[in-house]
Amino acid sequence: MAEAGQNQATQRTEENRSTAASREPTTAEKIRGLPWSIASNTANTVFVQFTYFGSVFVLFLDALGLSKGQMGFLLSLLPFAGLIALFIAPAVARFGYKRTFVTFWGVRKTVTALLLLTPWIASQFGSQVTLFFVGGIVAIFAILRSVAMTAYFPWTQEYVPDTVRGKYTATNNVFTALMGFLAVSAAGFALERITGLTGYMVLIGVGVLFGFIAVWLATFIPGGGPVGEAEGEKREQRDLRGAVQDRDFRLYLAGVGLITLATVPLTSFLPLFMQDQVGLSSGNVVLLQTGTLVGGLLSSYLWGWTADRYGSKPVMLSGVYFALLPPILWMVMPRHHDWSLYIALGIALLQGIANMGWGIGSARLLYVSVVPSEKKSDYMALYFAWAGVAGGFSQLIGGQVLDLSQGVAGQVLVFPLDPYTPLFVAGLALPVISLAVLGRIRAEDTIGMGEFAGIFFKGNPFLAMSSLIRYHLRAKDEYATVLMTERLAETKSPLTVDELLESLSDPRFNVRFEAIVSIARMPSDPRFTEALIDVLHGTELALSVVAAWALGRIGDERALQSLREGLDSEYRSIQAHCARALGALDDADIIPLLSERLVSESDKGLQMAYASALGGLGATETLDQLLSLLAATENEGARMELALTLARMIGDEHHFVQLLRQVREDAGTGASLAMSALRKNVDESHTGADVATLIDECAAVLAREDLERGVALMQAVIDQLLQRARYDEAATLILRECAKRLDEFGAARIEYLLLALHTMDVGWQS
Repeated sequence: MAEAGQNQATQRTEENRSTAASREPTTAEKIRGLPWSIASNTANTVFVQFTYFGSVFVLFLDALGLSKGQMGFLLSLLPFAGLIALFIAPAVARFGYKRTFVTFWGVRKTVTALLLLTPWIASQFGSQVTLFFVGGIVAIFAILRSVAMTAYFPWTQEYVPDTVRGKYTATNNVFTALMGFLAVSAAGFALERITGLTGYMVLIGVGVLFGFIAVWLATFIPGGGPVGEAEGEKREQRDLRGAVQDRDFRLYLAGVGLITLATVPLTSFLPLFMQDQVGLSSGNVVLLQTGTLVGGLLSSYLWGWTADRYGSKPVMLSGVYFALLPPILWMVMPRHHDWSLYIALGIALLQGIANMGWGIGSARLLYVSVVPSEKKSDYMALYFAWAGVAGGFSQLIGGQVLDLSQGVAGQVLVFPLDPYTPLFVAGLALPVISLAVLGRIRAEDTIGMGEFAGIFFKGNPFLAMSSLIRYHLRAKDEYATVLMTERLAETKSPLTVDELLESLSDPRFNVRFEAIVSIARMPSDPRFTEALIDVLHGTELALSVVAAWALGRIGDERALQSLREGLDSEYRSIQAHCARALGALDDADIIPLLSERLVSESDKGLQMAYASALGGLGATETLDQLLSLLAATENEGARMELALTLARMIGDEHHFVQLLRQVREDAGTGASLAMSALRKNVDESHTGADVATLIDECAAVLAREDLERGVALMQAVIDQLLQRARYDEAATLILRECAKRLDEFGAARIEYLLLALHTMDVGWQS
């Protein structure tokens, strides 16, 4: 009875767990919900830009008469409130991530609306009360925001599938950047035309309206249900210590802290730098954000695409590298100049590219690699709390540094010194330190930073990107797909590797065939080799043959063993192409086997394949066999291939091919020119004047198109040259065979004429 009761309890526990798991939306439901998330974030961008997180709020505080230190204190309240995440995370999980987020996200918009009373408070009670009033609203907003964000991070990890996280982030950033661009432009326009606090009140009011729209849109995002305990189970204990002891998590937090200390004060007080030191108006200062937004907009999809394809870490580190440039450029930019605004916009654009790379890479790394999904509540609470501490101290320190450095002035080399210089120096030094910290994180990425950077310097990256766009947008039928696949290979860029591999699995035969041919034209890549090996051992004979050829062409030695196995295939066509590929790969170990098979094989096609491979391998020990095969071969094309095979053993394949083209165009003239070239290379001191004269006579006879007599004279030349013992064993053997066959066939077997001319010249020089 006890055992039966235990079994029933166990069964109930499993059912409860299954029920709890079923509350998480399916992947299809998640994907359908992503547009709602993007729409909500887009609407919230207006709220962000017009209230606490854009240049508008900093200028608003400056208009109220706050000092830099007071501004830093107020701005620090927003991140410092994140500390409460450590204490409320379990309650948030039980209440439900979505319910918590929507509730507190909505309430904070209502609280923000109270800022609209600021002008009345200032007129009725003075500046001191106004400061406390605004500070109180910021403090309440900060707490509400922290509760909402404590729910947001684990909810986001749940409803965004890892497979499209980079693409989702990029798409989200595109829409938010576009909306941010419009919002900032509108803010700059408004502040240029509406003086005093009225302009700020108009912007804050519009921001609150869009904030409520964002809350409504968020209600359509799936997931985020309450995380309760199943019946019969104990409440799961928190494991904050386990999260703190996680090496990668600690490194990630340290890197985030350094980047936060470097960038947050710089971002917060940059509007005042532009206003005080560069001489821009408040409207232009706000417009400066458009540069950052455009930079993020232009680079967002590329960063997201590369993060999904090549991993989070290289994208994140690339963003940090880009972030090293703006602080230097801000310091040396011209001030109080007609071009100051435009140069500042250009630097801001670069800053936007850096921000987007860091944001997409670091966020994806956090969700995909650093935070275990089953422990997301504790990890995310720690992350948000730490980000709050780092952000809060950065704002406080930034404000205090500006107050203490008001007397800084002067110049060092090309760098002007002013109160903002310490912030720029920190913005340069701290990211350098963060690179060493973040680089030690173990991630899911398969390529290193150096290899990632190299991807964009190999082949033609610009042609690659345009080809990728065409491939995904224009390849709508078989013909177009084949054409686009071919163009992918023309780029010679690693950026197209995944699309070419994808084409290998296309249901259309012609696309698969073209993919193999295109891969053969690409630089070697281990993934290409593995994919072609799979095709070689597959069941599609036509594709297996082409795959064997392609493996020989791309030149990856990792294919050697598979090609050797292909020599024992039941299909002769596969055997033949594997043999040729092994020859192309210089597999000298296969020479004994191919030599043995050349003697025993009766199939003409395989004989030719073995002979070609042996020639490419320079297997001079098989010369007797190859010369015998040449004499017995009837097909003219096959004979010419065998002649080329033998010529390769002497060297300078290009010389033989050029000679062939000349003789085909005009046999007598081509042969005569070849004899004349030989005459220039032959030293009379070694051959004697009689041999030189004989060569001249042969050239003259051939020039008159008297091939029969010319061939006879050529035999005499060969005989005289061999007597001088200037040829190695292979060249000697070939020349004797050529002389014999020229005597037998005359000029009818043109391959012997060519082989003799080639060997006499190249063999003599060597």
